[in-house]
Amino acid sequence: MTVPGRRSSTFSRLLRHGFTDPSGAERLLDVPELSELRDDSVLLDALGATADPDLALRGLVRLVEAQPEAERQRFTATLLSAKPFRDRLLGVLGASEALADHLARHPRDWETLVTYEAADLHPGVAEFERGLADATDPVALRVAYRRCLLAIAARDVCGTTDVAQAAAELADLATATLRAALAIAEAAAPDDADRCRLAVIAMGKCGGHELNYVSDVDVIFVGEPADGADEGKAIQAATRLASHLMRICSETTVEGTIWPVDANLRPEGRNGPLVRTLSSHLAYYQRWAKTWEFQALLKARAVAGDQELGDRYIEAVSPLVWQAAERENFVPDVQRMRRRVVDNIPAAQIDRELKLGPGGLRDVEFAVQLLQLVHGRSDATLHSGATLDALAALAAGGYVGRADAAQLDEAYRFLRAMEHRIQLYRLRRTHLVPEDENDLRRLGRSLGLRTDPVAALTKEWRRHAAVVRRLHEKIFYRPLLDAVAQLAPGETRLSPKAAGQRLEALGYADPAAALRHLEALSSGVSRKAAIQRTLLPVLLGWFADSADPDAGLLGFRKVSDALGKTPWYLRLLRDEGAAAENLARVLSAGRLAPDLLLRAPEAVAILGDPEGLKPRDRDHLEQEVLAAVGRADDAEQAVAAARGVRRRELFRTAAADLIGSYGTEDSPREPDPGALVDRVGEAVTDLNAATIAGALRAAVRAEWGEELPTRFAVIGMGRFGGHEVGYGSDADVLFVHEPRDGVDEQEAARAANRVVTEMRRLLQLPTADPPLLIDADLRPEGKSGPMVRTLKSYAAYYRRWSLVWESQALLRAEHMAGDRDLGERFIDLIDPLRYPAEGLGEDAVREIRRLKARMESERLPRGADPTLHAKLGRGGLSDVEWTVQLLQMRHGWAEPGLRTTRTREALAAAHAAGLIPTEEAQTLDEAWVLATRVRNAVMLVRGRPGDTFPSQPRELAAVGRYLGYESGHVGEMVDDYRRITRRARAVVEELFYGA
Repeated sequence: MTVPGRRSSTFSRLLRHGFTDPSGAERLLDVPELSELRDDSVLLDALGATADPDLALRGLVRLVEAQPEAERQRFTATLLSAKPFRDRLLGVLGASEALADHLARHPRDWETLVTYEAADLHPGVAEFERGLADATDPVALRVAYRRCLLAIAARDVCGTTDVAQAAAELADLATATLRAALAIAEAAAPDDADRCRLAVIAMGKCGGHELNYVSDVDVIFVGEPADGADEGKAIQAATRLASHLMRICSETTVEGTIWPVDANLRPEGRNGPLVRTLSSHLAYYQRWAKTWEFQALLKARAVAGDQELGDRYIEAVSPLVWQAAERENFVPDVQRMRRRVVDNIPAAQIDRELKLGPGGLRDVEFAVQLLQLVHGRSDATLHSGATLDALAALAAGGYVGRADAAQLDEAYRFLRAMEHRIQLYRLRRTHLVPEDENDLRRLGRSLGLRTDPVAALTKEWRRHAAVVRRLHEKIFYRPLLDAVAQLAPGETRLSPKAAGQRLEALGYADPAAALRHLEALSSGVSRKAAIQRTLLPVLLGWFADSADPDAGLLGFRKVSDALGKTPWYLRLLRDEGAAAENLARVLSAGRLAPDLLLRAPEAVAILGDPEGLKPRDRDHLEQEVLAAVGRADDAEQAVAAARGVRRRELFRTAAADLIGSYGTEDSPREPDPGALVDRVGEAVTDLNAATIAGALRAAVRAEWGEELPTRFAVIGMGRFGGHEVGYGSDADVLFVHEPRDGVDEQEAARAANRVVTEMRRLLQLPTADPPLLIDADLRPEGKSGPMVRTLKSYAAYYRRWSLVWESQALLRAEHMAGDRDLGERFIDLIDPLRYPAEGLGEDAVREIRRLKARMESERLPRGADPTLHAKLGRGGLSDVEWTVQLLQMRHGWAEPGLRTTRTREALAAAHAAGLIPTEEAQTLDEAWVLATRVRNAVMLVRGRPGDTFPSQPRELAAVGRYLGYESGHVGEMVDDYRRITRRARAVVEELFYGA
């Protein structure tokens, strides 16, 4: 007897065995029918091993109570003595309330689980047909179907079969059920059966041999007249049989329903005839079918009815399936279809959606099917309707990385197992993860997660969904497929002959050389060569989309030769969709970026990282440069390291600029050219400043250790100070120093001059990295003046001798490197000069205008077209900058926004202050941005600076592509440039010259 207030020992045992309602379980164990079982510890252990011990016990009590008196003893004896039976029965009762209901209604069906012959462990269609053979009406068919389903579920929950085998068995049971239903329909209408031949084609998961416990069974019906029958009447008869078959499976009876049979994947969907002849099907597919219909046909499988007709249907549509990837816009169609599926999920359910949500089952299935359709036209090993089999074939063929395939396989199996167990509970069609704690607990335990099953389940589910989401985006959306999908059949595998024809058609200037590159890249049987063969057709198209395909291909070979043995390189290009196209754009857009890349090919990794193309800020760069300088043995090594960082960052900047200018299939081109100009100017300014800081540190350490005898600062001038540096710009600077306390001024001056000389030497040493030229010609007295001055000397000079052009030049002055306090005091010193109180006097304005006019007549190179010179020509950089600078000097004292070294910023401030109307400000800004982009384009294309459009046609075309003009539109580009700068010059005439 139990002491009041104390728990019984049974109660405690039930708790330990996983019961959540021990009191209820105690009451159930006390029912008379369980008198022979209640004290059996083996039974309690078996109940505790189920997904839901409480559910299993309730189902067991119902089953025992339903047994006839004469059978109950045999049932309980079998339960106690046969462990395999006990595990199977209780496993099902603990996982499925619906199958417990079935057993309660049909108490003799427990015998299905008693003995398993070898064939019973992995039954096929024939075994299931025998199990359904006695069903001659819809009700009997449902009972027999559930009996077969009971055996499948028992093997599944006990781990005898894995999730893929269980799905295949469910598909085989569906096949047998469709055959039985058709037999019932034909028996009910023998005249219709004699008049026609009817084939049932399974689609979707049933066709793919991977069905769920509860799912629509998608079918297509094909009909033909029997010998001598009228076609029209035969199709009517076939339609009646097909309709009856659907009702037999779908309608609800006293034994419930089996599953809906859905024929909406047929031609024209629900608006089309239910049954068509084979020729009618083919006529539709050849003329009217949409991309999604071919994707659906990938899983088509003849399962019931006239087998010969079904086989003919599969044989006829199969070639159409594998030609679908040649259809225009095939890949975008499939991707849009996938996005529509996601968009149609109610917002409240998307986080619980196991099938259609982000990182769900459909992500894997769509990605695999797309890869199959794209590559399957030249590789028959990919022709499988089963997702996991197709995924394995894709990995074996090198179309998907082995590690990615393994992760997708694991995630897909876990998600399908979750889906199976969710549906098995009540045999309802759902893909939503439950919210109820008890449901989640049962689901987690059914998947083997026994320690804190709810938390463990949530963690595992989120982990696998994240893997699918990441890999799905990488594989499904990678733009490589879009291009491969548009190739003619056979070109996925490049034979030399096909490649030569392709190259000529694409306009390669030297097909023979290009062929040699291709042969070097794609010959052989290695995995590397297989991946190259997959990539090359795509890359050829991207190269051909540029102005210099030959250079792109040559560059790709050089990079591949340099990196081909590194395991990450080809994996990066194959798996990171953007990387391959980004590399193609960079290699074929001109000389500068490829030259920078080929000096250190490992920088190609930048192109595959979404964050890789973002410029790094100056603090980060300076920290890296100074650390590299600190590790070096001498000044030359130190500056070589600093220049190496500069080269890498120049490549990053150039690559981002090119990709933003061209646009890719992954991201459209940058719509605001001003943003591109600003990013380039800011990035190159920052890396030049960091490089100069590194050279300064190296020069000081080499002779003086950690501290120079004089404080020393580098002041940026011109485009450098204005953060508007181009790829080929020199660094305009002033050098200022101030002797430290107790240091002789002569000694300080000598030290400062030696530092400047050493910095300039180090930054111009001949190496593989581009030099950084330092230009100090804007210093007081120009080339005739001392290279370095003290702050006091600058103050004395500016107070006594400064000319108006020097004040104008100081508008761009900004501290860039060295002693920050000294640099800021220099800026404080010059502010009254560049922003004079009460503005410029009229004499000074006239002087500035006179200097500008003289510069226009004297400095424009001989023979240069003044309408096309980006720097000194009509409406070019000089026109806009002098106009803005005049406004700064006249109004900067009163308008704080004008006190900036940046041209566009000052122009915007002038507009905000009402000093320039909106239209005129926009005109000047557009012209300045365009002229800057022309100079950047020339440097990117030719690899050397220039201020005018190139004369060589291919280079001119490349500049055009950079500026957004398609091939053949360079004349339009030049006309646009002249028009925009002509309008800017009109504004300059008004605002600068007062015309």
